[in-house]
Amino acid sequence: MRRAYATYVFDVPKIYLYRSKDRDIVCQSTQPFGGPVTAVSPTVADVTARLVERSAATRADYLARIAAARVAGPARGRLACSNLAHGFAASTAPTKAELKVITPAAKPNVAIVTSYNDMLSAHAPYETYPPLLKAAVMRAGGLAQVAGGVPAMCDGITQGRDGMQVSLFSRDVIAMSAGIALSHDMFDSALMLGVCDKIVPGLLIGALSFGHLPTVFVPAGPMSSGLPNKEKARVRQRYAAGEATREELLEAEAASYHSRGTCTFYGTANSNQLLMEVLGLHLPGSSFASPDTLLRAALTRAAAARATELALSGGPGVGEMIDEKSIINACVALLASGGSTNHTMHLVAIARAAGIQLTWGDISDLSPVVPLLTRMYPNGSADVNHFHAAGGVSFLIRTLLEAGLLHEDVTTILGPGLSTYTQELRLTRDGDVELVEGAPVSGDLDVLRPASDPFSPDGGLRVLTGELGTAVIKTSAVAPEHRVVSAPAVVFDDQADFLTAFSEGRLDGRDFVAVVRYQGPAANGMPELHKLTPALGVMQDRGQHVAIVTDGRMSGASGKVPAAIHLTPEAALGGPLARVQDGDLITVDAVAGTLSIGVDADEFAHRPATGRAPLDAEWRGTGRELFSAFRATVGSADTGASVFQFAASSQESPVHV
Repeated sequence: MRRAYATYVFDVPKIYLYRSKDRDIVCQSTQPFGGPVTAVSPTVADVTARLVERSAATRADYLARIAAARVAGPARGRLACSNLAHGFAASTAPTKAELKVITPAAKPNVAIVTSYNDMLSAHAPYETYPPLLKAAVMRAGGLAQVAGGVPAMCDGITQGRDGMQVSLFSRDVIAMSAGIALSHDMFDSALMLGVCDKIVPGLLIGALSFGHLPTVFVPAGPMSSGLPNKEKARVRQRYAAGEATREELLEAEAASYHSRGTCTFYGTANSNQLLMEVLGLHLPGSSFASPDTLLRAALTRAAAARATELALSGGPGVGEMIDEKSIINACVALLASGGSTNHTMHLVAIARAAGIQLTWGDISDLSPVVPLLTRMYPNGSADVNHFHAAGGVSFLIRTLLEAGLLHEDVTTILGPGLSTYTQELRLTRDGDVELVEGAPVSGDLDVLRPASDPFSPDGGLRVLTGELGTAVIKTSAVAPEHRVVSAPAVVFDDQADFLTAFSEGRLDGRDFVAVVRYQGPAANGMPELHKLTPALGVMQDRGQHVAIVTDGRMSGASGKVPAAIHLTPEAALGGPLARVQDGDLITVDAVAGTLSIGVDADEFAHRPATGRAPLDAEWRGTGRELFSAFRATVGSADTGASVFQFAASSQESPVHV
């Protein structure tokens, strides 16, 4: 296999075929596979088969739609002269002259869609990317234009603030913004620049509406390690308990979040990065290379070259790459890495954008057979830089493939076969990159383990069901002795009321389950309630048995307190949570997978709802009034909490407890 790295072009790789001994399964790979070829786990195979069957009609419709959008020759060749002239009016030589050419041999035009802003650490590095990308595309034989920008907001800044109430909605705004950027029919492939929480899922949903276009995601990487996460959490709890000053807290936070790049804990942002690599939309080994390094720059140039080569070869488009098997691979990687609970919504929304009917039941059925293989904060003391140094994504993919927990026979931006991603792109002496084998063993078993020796036999993410509805719980950071909590309910309709009760000492010295309701998508945009975590942690450390049940979110940084989140149906839409009263016995059982209330069923069914979601007059300010239409049309958490009305299957996938 030869690759011309001097011009940042990847040749079409050789394909290796494998057949398992015990099953009639053929796997394709772009590299000789280093480990044993294992048939996919029966559970993974069964869940995948169910997903394929359930999605048959909607997936076929989606594939037909993107096939109809594909044309021979450059996309701009369809434009009338006036339209095309508008498309290159601002360009300079030699790009303008090349964009005028619309013959079949014309150079492809690559769209750059960026989430750059200079306030947010994760997205500030993108300031210098467009010139770098354009130059690399031109060297690879193409043209490039910045097609548009998408908003990028930070949940870390908006935690506990009114702005958090538009955070989840921003994902769909980003998808629409990406769609607008690509709507000009000027482009033959795309480069998507994004990192954090809602930005990457939004970019991918938008890209899938143009699923015929080859699409490469371009990460920016994490900041260097700062204050250890364990120390940061300790100062936060001391401040919540009144034992540390605001100045001490600010110093700790500033020492943790200190430079350009993604925050280094394993929350939603870094879960995004890992999943994009497992989906084959990043270049191998590129997710966690730090900004402002020679390697990062070389990886960025290589991503541009790959998007160009895919355009030159005619695909595949991102909508063809993201299929049922790749979606299952993303679910497995989320579970194995102890990733963000936000992805129980994002992956469902992404899948539906590609005509795939993923459900919480699928994720729940995978969880018991997928071992937990990483310990990153909040599930441990290490950060993503430690994870990357220990072997990172390439080792995680390698061990999951060897265990039969990932589908090898998927398509990535480097061609057929996920085992290509057991390799990493490394910097060469002349400043280019080359594929080398990734770590064959973990460099730190306290951070990253093989599937044969996991931290836990299951993935640490469960779906809870019961009289109160269906919820998600992340147990990878919850000690075994805290995974079952049965205690009286203390009911709040606003997170501020909970914090007031804590500060006044009204929650001291007793066991309880905090019910924080009217926090769902239709109520107030489903804000993260992570600001409650330090207070709950303080009480747990004091010996109280505490848990939280909410139709809101707790974020990818949810920690040691059991949290039944994303509860659906939500209180604002008549869900049972609206009928819970102070003193009701609530049982959160992450072992059995149940969420129950100790009230007579007939009595509970006839109780009136109490409390309420914010009225429109109360849901104003900080731009919230602009999103009233979103509140009125948003779907439920288990269908992705999206305002988009993607076609749904009539088949249900029950949650198997």
